[in-house]
Amino acid sequence: MLTYDNWREESVTFDHEDDFKGALQVLEWSYKTYGEEIVYACSFGIEGIVLIDLIAKVKPDAQIVFLDTDVHFKETYETIERVKAKYPTLNIILKKPALTLQEQEKAYGDKLWETAPNQCCKIRKLDPLNEVLTGAKAWISGLRHEQSETRKHVQFINKDDRFQSVKICPLIHWTWKDVWRYVSKHELTYNVLHDNGYPSIGCEHCTKPAFTMEDLRSGRWQGQGKTECGLHG
Repeated sequence: MLTYDNWREESVTFDHEDDFKGALQVLEWSYKTYGEEIVYACSFGIEGIVLIDLIAKVKPDAQIVFLDTDVHFKETYETIERVKAKYPTLNIILKKPALTLQEQEKAYGDKLWETAPNQCCKIRKLDPLNEVLTGAKAWISGLRHEQSETRKHVQFINKDDRFQSVKICPLIHWTWKDVWRYVSKHELTYNVLHDNGYPSIGCEHCTKPAFTMEDLRSGRWQGQGKTECGLHG
């Protein structure tokens, strides 16, 4: 079994030229290899909607974790409820940070997402995910090469030093058009903010409409010199 301690270049090959660009093959291999020791950390953005539908075909009772920072858009919470209704057998968990917003404000000051966004992400996203992955051997992510420069090196299967785990990215070869073709073909529900200029959706205070479709994450942490929350480097 592929684990953090004995990680190596996996000999299994996946055909990313097929209809799903290897995604179903990767997911089938992942759940066969790791069973209950794999977690999907889902943001419920458009890539997440596609992955949930694919995962439901492979493992209808899979565990899916949403890092609930308490400062997501109301549209995101509404999307989660619709997804729960559509896939009632999936185990969808909303993981909260250790600190409430009030406790965070008392300890670090008001609007930490503005004064120290990296610290805010650590408290409300990184630390909760680390708790989720304790005991898990692998986790699934919706990363795609096209999303940003920092994601172009990512493969289907990756050693994750931050979380001492294996990170699996079934959609890594998908394009933005591939994602939306799948959503349209299967008539999937999705966050309506995608229709209003938000290709990448995170916390409400740190997400704006994107400036350009050439950089799908340009709406995240605008003006703060920050492009990632830290989950992916």
